[in-house]
Amino acid sequence: MTYLPLMKYKLLGRSGLKVSELCLGTMGFGTEAGWGADKETSFAIMEAFANAGGNFLDTANIYKLGTSEKIIGEFVHPRDRDYFVIATKYSLKDNTTNPNASGNNRKNMMRSVEQSLQRLQTDFIDVLYLHIWDDLTPIDEVLRGIDDLIRQGKVNYAAISDTPAWIVSKGNTLAELMGWSQFIALQIEYSLLQRTPERELIPMARHFGMTVTPWAPLAGGALTGKYLRGGQGRIKPESNRLSDDSVRVTREVMAIGEKLGVEPSHIALQWTRQQGFECIPIAGATRVTQLEENLKMINLVIPEEDLKRLDEVSAIDLGFPGKFFREDGVRQNNYGGFYESIVRRP
Repeated sequence: MTYLPLMKYKLLGRSGLKVSELCLGTMGFGTEAGWGADKETSFAIMEAFANAGGNFLDTANIYKLGTSEKIIGEFVHPRDRDYFVIATKYSLKDNTTNPNASGNNRKNMMRSVEQSLQRLQTDFIDVLYLHIWDDLTPIDEVLRGIDDLIRQGKVNYAAISDTPAWIVSKGNTLAELMGWSQFIALQIEYSLLQRTPERELIPMARHFGMTVTPWAPLAGGALTGKYLRGGQGRIKPESNRLSDDSVRVTREVMAIGEKLGVEPSHIALQWTRQQGFECIPIAGATRVTQLEENLKMINLVIPEEDLKRLDEVSAIDLGFPGKFFREDGVRQNNYGGFYESIVRRP
């Protein structure tokens, strides 16, 4: 049997909820649309994840048209439900015949959660994410709805995904003032090929003590180097993950992996965990071997010199005001020459 390292646990945001340091993405559980893992393979993946100490599962009502939740429910139900931390999402459509079968509104939230509970064969959801901001629903409607579900015992914690930083900030501030449950986790696309969340979203998450749970930390497999080796996949030819900049970043990832004697995927995943904020990457798998490969990253520490190389090759323009704050003259005037001497809050 392949040796899998035992994972440590982290607190999710400003809560006491203990989750494994790697989250298992289950978007590929099911074979709809001609790809993914069948039930038997999905069971084997979750078994291997649990045997390695993993307890954090990420799914959504829309994944594989609900099949992902059904498979998780069939796996978890006869086992120890309280061991697993199941995160699911509402917002995206279940059907196209009902105008309220999608969106962030309370009606869709309540309907979607009830159906997720049935598919998951459970009485409660550990973490409920708003999936994607609809730019229609007031954020107070969302937070009051989730807080009601928490008071009913159907949800334990609130979280949010793919939403502008100012909306999340307003929401958590309102929740604090009103005594509602605050968002404890922020799910966003974040990787060496997608660093734009560093402009607003990640600083906001740090301020509110939220854990960042990046999706696509391997950039859809691009950062494994498979496309540079001629591999095929579901990536679109016009994707920016195949641009000249992305190729340059990926080659650096591959070079550092070769230097350290690990796979490029290990470097890409671990990079997200060494960025100075609370981060638990979501790593999907449709084969047990993929999961086993990802788990080998757990004990890796990227040396500072190699982190610097990765940061430099993938750097983005922070724009205003982030870039402005870093100017020497601004720092001199703002901190009176003591910028380097100030110990900052974590």
